[in-house]
Amino acid sequence: MGEGITECEIIQWFVKPGDKVAQFDKICEVASDKATVEITSRYDGIVRKLYYNDNEIALVGKPIVDIELEGGTMTQGESENEVIDAGSESKTAPAAPILKDTVDSANQSPVQEIQAAPKDYSVERTNDVVYATPAVRRIAREHGIDLRYVAGSGKDGRILKEDVHRFAQDQGNKQGNKAASSEQEPTLAFVQANSSGADAAAVGDDDRIVSLSPIQRAMFRTMTESLGIPHFRFKDEIEMDALMQARSRINDALKQLQTAEAGGVEKMSFMPFFIKAASLALKKYPIFNARVLMEAGAAPQLEYRAAHNIGVAMDTPGGLIVPNIKNVQHKSLEQIACELRGLVERGKAGTLTNGDLRGGTFTLSNVGMIGGTYLSPVIVSSEVCIGAMGRVQRLPR
Repeated sequence: MGEGITECEIIQWFVKPGDKVAQFDKICEVASDKATVEITSRYDGIVRKLYYNDNEIALVGKPIVDIELEGGTMTQGESENEVIDAGSESKTAPAAPILKDTVDSANQSPVQEIQAAPKDYSVERTNDVVYATPAVRRIAREHGIDLRYVAGSGKDGRILKEDVHRFAQDQGNKQGNKAASSEQEPTLAFVQANSSGADAAAVGDDDRIVSLSPIQRAMFRTMTESLGIPHFRFKDEIEMDALMQARSRINDALKQLQTAEAGGVEKMSFMPFFIKAASLALKKYPIFNARVLMEAGAAPQLEYRAAHNIGVAMDTPGGLIVPNIKNVQHKSLEQIACELRGLVERGKAGTLTNGDLRGGTFTLSNVGMIGGTYLSPVIVSSEVCIGAMGRVQRLPR
């Protein structure tokens, strides 16, 4: 799952207790602050217990499913530490007979709660396996919707955000009709029971509490850690006339090459220029590509890194992420532009890999596309410098 991962969110289960599984069959889909991956079975057997419900947080190193093997023995077949380190040995609990009817009611597997349909749903469940992007799942969580009850209109039954909005509207209409049929004046006891003083919210307010997504939790944790780093901020203005002219000439040349090289870069934005310029600066001032090594009982040290793995902050449907382009010092502008486009597309689709997100040495944040002139970005804890650009504008100077 990536370096430093301590927890993952269970997105969906592909199995339920009693199902037969074989090696490499899909068990579940999990999401961390870095990526969304599918966990496969390492054993042939029968699923006996699921340790987590959908949307619950699984801790690294803890089992997530029990699988009964041949001969009546049971193993904790998949745990989060196996997902994180694919090269480590699978950690199997000692074989032991399955004891039936001896589970304390307080320790019942939360999977039993999945089987119960929400009280307000009047439609039948469509499927136990849900196909939806992380962005669609986030919308569903915000509306408190179980996606197993939503009929997907996308390819192969994939659930789209329009399906979620339509389902939410239908449920809202049904609830509205019920409320209208039983509408009555609130009693004094009702008002007193639902009031907490003069500043209490009015009845019917739409305030709600939602859990942070894995990416949002990672943002909160990382930003909190970064605020403990001393920051020195420097802001300046750069004349862009020469760069704009060069970019215009390059884009004119790219248009002429489109017929000869299909699939190449169609248009060069400013960002590849900024990324390459940052790499040239890092070559001249390598300390900005270093990181501080802090070990208990030892003096701080600097690690100078040769690779210029420049991260680009991106706002995705799941939250802020920082994938990086590897070895920018060896790449041309066109290669950088191609890789940047691929990162943006995978970021929007929620298909970024661990390799896309790991190993960054320097970060750039471009807020100019949405506005803003001067920025104060926060340093990533594994780096010593970060750059940010505001919008390009013409000034009468």
